[in-house]
Amino acid sequence: MARSKSSNRWLDEHVNDPYVKQAQVDGYRSRASYKLLGINEKDKLIRPGMRVLDLGSAPGGWSQVASKLVGDKGQVIASDILPMDSLAGVTFIQGDFTEQSVFDAIMEAIEGGVMDVVISDMAPNISGVAAADQAASMYLVELALDMACQVLKPKGSFVAKVFHGEGYEAYIKSLREHFDTVVIRKPEASRSRSREVFVVAKGFKGG
Repeated sequence: MARSKSSNRWLDEHVNDPYVKQAQVDGYRSRASYKLLGINEKDKLIRPGMRVLDLGSAPGGWSQVASKLVGDKGQVIASDILPMDSLAGVTFIQGDFTEQSVFDAIMEAIEGGVMDVVISDMAPNISGVAAADQAASMYLVELALDMACQVLKPKGSFVAKVFHGEGYEAYIKSLREHFDTVVIRKPEASRSRSREVFVVAKGFKGG
């Protein structure tokens, strides 16, 4: 079956993407690694010795970055409904974290402690119906925020991918209720035509 013009355009863009090429050189599993690297360079969120929870982690690009940043004395716990090949220094839990058994497995990995940073690069499977896709994406970031509120330590940080559209402004308002500061980032590695931005929330108020 012949590919559509849009899929051909995406493939050409992907093959020629400098971040895709750089990921192959640097050994990262996805170009998304450079989005987190760019955010962390600006906001200094993840540091040696920290504990990080990575939601929607597959294929592992963000977990790779987080693991390098926290070092041997830190901890990275990753979760996704999709499988993810193992990474040194990363505890991976497969499944939907809204299911009790998966949530319990994550809490067991945390070992009764709290996390310094929660990161989420989750995105829904795209249906092509804009309103439905936006609703699905907002549902995921709301779930990520709810999880962050359960596991973050006071003054902890939260980073999540969000798409501009219905529900965006209300979500930012909700973040400001839970965190001292909220800023919006568009890393260089994020394609300019994409509606994605990344919320960086610092100073979790607890509870």
